[in-house]
Amino acid sequence: MADISLVETDKIDEKIQRILRQTDYTEDTALEKLKEYGYDELATIRAYFGIPEKKTTQINSVNQEIYKQLRRRLDSNMREYHTRVENGEAKKIG
Repeated sequence: MADISLVETDKIDEKIQRILRQTDYTEDTALEKLKEYGYDELATIRAYFGIPEKKTTQINSVNQEIYKQLRRRLDSNMREYHTRVENGEAKKIG
């Protein structure tokens, strides 16, 4: 199935004007680029400046998020510990 989106024509003119203020596109080029990016003026401006889209990571469950944060915390503590051992600052247990 194709995604169908409706864009009001007066909104298109506003979007083109926004793009023209931020770029050095002509009106025709701005309209073409706006169509290319699905009438998303922010995506059009980001593409002009070469800003990549952010990729979001999706967490599948609460448990995955908990273990991910635990792993991150343990890794950071181990890095700190190894740094202290190398500098001779770690306490010996015994």
